[in-house]
Amino acid sequence: MAMAANDIEALIKAALPDAHVTIEDLVGDGDHYAATVVSDLFRGKSRVQQHQIVYAALRGRMGGELPSPCKPPLQNKDFRQ
Repeated sequence: MAMAANDIEALIKAALPDAHVTIEDLVGDGDHYAATVVSDLFRGKSRVQQHQIVYAALRGRMGGELPSPCKPPLQNKDFRQ
């Protein structure tokens, strides 16, 4: 069973309180999402470490309820609205 976009966002924000999170439904089916996560907590971390932080926030749901994300996490300085 797929997760709702607002549930994904809530999990990420619970773990990364300063995060700006945008969830995009890639194909309109409520099952394939891309998440943009912007947080200063990513500062000084490698891309792998940044992804690990986001995966940890999703509490083991990656690869089960959620397919892997396709957008890398961003620091606030890298974010353009």
